[in-house]
Amino acid sequence: MAPAGDIPHKMAFGGNEAAGCAGNAALLLSRPGGSRVVEETGRSGVLAEHLLSAAGKALGHHVVLRGRAELSHFLQTVEGSEELSSSMNLMDFSDEILLHILRYIPVSDLVLSIRRACRKLAALSFDKSLTHVVNLHKDYKVDSDKVKQLMREIGKEIHELNMAGCYWLPSSTGDQVIHCKNLVRLNLSGCRLTSLRLSKMLSALQHLHSLTIDVSPGFDASHLSSECKATLSRVLELKQTLYTPSYGVVPCCTSLEKLLLYFEILDRSRFILSGQLMVGESNVPHYQNLRVFYARLAPGLVNQEVVRLYLAVLSDRTPEKLHAFLISAPGGFAESCTVKNLLDSMARNVTLDALQLPRSWMNGSSLLQHLKFSNPFYFSFSRCSLSGGQLVQRVLNGGKDLRSLVGLNLSGCVHCLSPGSLLRKAEDDIDSGIVETLVTCCCSLRHLNLSAAHHHSTDGLGKHLCQLLARLKCLLSLALPVCSVADLSAVAADKPSVQPASGPASQGFGKKVRIGVQSYPRNCLEPGNPKPSVFWTLLESLSYLERLELIGSSFSSAMPRNEPAIRNSLPPCSRAQHVGDSEVAAISQLTFLQSLTLAQLPSILTGSGLVSIGVQCQHLRTLSLANLGMMGKVAYMAALMDMLKHCKCLRDLRLEQPYFNANAQFFQALSHCSSLQRLCIISRRGTLQPDAVMAFMTACLEVVMLHMFTGESLTLCKSLQQSLIWSQRRRASASIIAFGKSAKAWTMKLSLILAIPFQPSSRS
Repeated sequence: MAPAGDIPHKMAFGGNEAAGCAGNAALLLSRPGGSRVVEETGRSGVLAEHLLSAAGKALGHHVVLRGRAELSHFLQTVEGSEELSSSMNLMDFSDEILLHILRYIPVSDLVLSIRRACRKLAALSFDKSLTHVVNLHKDYKVDSDKVKQLMREIGKEIHELNMAGCYWLPSSTGDQVIHCKNLVRLNLSGCRLTSLRLSKMLSALQHLHSLTIDVSPGFDASHLSSECKATLSRVLELKQTLYTPSYGVVPCCTSLEKLLLYFEILDRSRFILSGQLMVGESNVPHYQNLRVFYARLAPGLVNQEVVRLYLAVLSDRTPEKLHAFLISAPGGFAESCTVKNLLDSMARNVTLDALQLPRSWMNGSSLLQHLKFSNPFYFSFSRCSLSGGQLVQRVLNGGKDLRSLVGLNLSGCVHCLSPGSLLRKAEDDIDSGIVETLVTCCCSLRHLNLSAAHHHSTDGLGKHLCQLLARLKCLLSLALPVCSVADLSAVAADKPSVQPASGPASQGFGKKVRIGVQSYPRNCLEPGNPKPSVFWTLLESLSYLERLELIGSSFSSAMPRNEPAIRNSLPPCSRAQHVGDSEVAAISQLTFLQSLTLAQLPSILTGSGLVSIGVQCQHLRTLSLANLGMMGKVAYMAALMDMLKHCKCLRDLRLEQPYFNANAQFFQALSHCSSLQRLCIISRRGTLQPDAVMAFMTACLEVVMLHMFTGESLTLCKSLQQSLIWSQRRRASASIIAFGKSAKAWTMKLSLILAIPFQPSSRS
């Protein structure tokens, strides 16, 4: 028996030695109370990094590599003086366990690196269970040469290839796809493709069933060869993003069963509507076998005009097998005669399982009365005038069993939880009976959105919205308005003897917290705290929740994605004043939380709850914070920086807060987020320190997108942007750098945004 510390001192990481170290680390990681960090670097540290990280992920731990001395110390100290057998190494595991570990390593690294460790790993690296699916999406270390080598090695074994968003690869790299003769699924979204290159590529793929592409200006379907069209005629699933008015390859896909369309056409393209879309053209889409139709529109009238042309074919002959019809359109989308004919035909001829329509098509119509549903799994009535009675009778089928329903979007349906007339005030209390019917018949619901409305609960025992939603044990994502989680009964019971100062003076810009305002403990989980709120009880019941959104009912982002910006947003709901740091701390119970959005919480004082979230929610990957606390001062800055030091898995961070000071202390705390890839800061009259930004981008090697819209001068923004461009060309890892100037020049932000693509290089 050798001491644990004697195993890794040599650290050559060649052959079985690398496997042995990784195997021992995996065994140690699996022990209760063992450390969660294994650290090592060096010329050959890449191989050890892959093996150790994969072993840690397979065992549910996060593995970080930094220094060989610390790895030696780790192995010496874990489990006290306990010894490990020298025969314990990765090669002692069965092939099934090894394959499970290797699944967490990118296929490109398996084939090009890991297989060189030893003969056994070389054989396992080419196992069909690992090489059938190749995902190059966000694999920024892969260059054109590696893709060519990968295709030569395992091209014939690949069944699914995902190259979505590989913007750094030259367009000629796509020619390597022709080596994948057995390809079934292909994703080329975000890749630069011409009609001729796409034709050459698809001509060699005789087994293709699923295709994802972008249709850019200049695309011409007449350039597609007969072999390419033969391949497209066998495609069953097509996802197509349109940047120009066109049918793309849809007319060639005569066997389509699933069609997903994303319309991203700029309004200035209206005058170049392609002749291919005009009436009388023979190349129109074929929908005879269509089962799923989905369309998502970006803002702009041209997108509405083009989607109407796609729907015109559907209105002539609605597919009898159609069971999912979903259209997501921002703002107003007028119902044309063609659309009306289509909806009437659907009501007569099809039975749906999923439905989403623009609100203008639903409001004031009797469509829900006539549509037929069999085993619905998804409904979206976002911003529709849907009353509680209509929800129960027409959507929930009178309260009958709807266990098949998985997703329900009632965002912006201000009357959906209230009975009777739609003329009632939006701030009136909800009907707990409607909520009880919802949770009873939809007990398998996994995704629920009740945001953008005032869902106020009564004070009755067990009648609060949070108490009723706690019965939905299967929920994975939940979106609620801030005012809906306010517990007025708890507020009345815990009312302090000294009342806080009220009136405009206490809400002024930059004012300090006054004496008498209730303070929250830094750790809201400490014993002796008041009785948990209904929101705390709700999250305690939803232990497997992965996505949570808590957004003010009046909140509107200054830079929304698919909605027009609203400059003068409404003040927060009065009940939102009772939701503060203690409610935010309740979120820390969600140990499986991956995405969190908090917006328009005016009563955030110190942000102490954010620290608890950072410590407890170790799987958090996406964080979005907007308009927390007083608008004239970022009072939660210290807590945010403390939180970021614990967010090792955080990838996307979005901050929208006036007067935000992106200083050196903030970026130093953010540097602890070793997995961060995207950062967006939107702050009117906000400030930044250029040196801090440069240091942050140098330290965080995974960052691929940086958007900052602040109140700094145009000169400073351009100077910092140029410095970052030159820095990133040397490091070659970031993709997009954008800076904007807010305040008086807020409308100029588009003229200040530059999209700079860089070609990443692999890092040892």
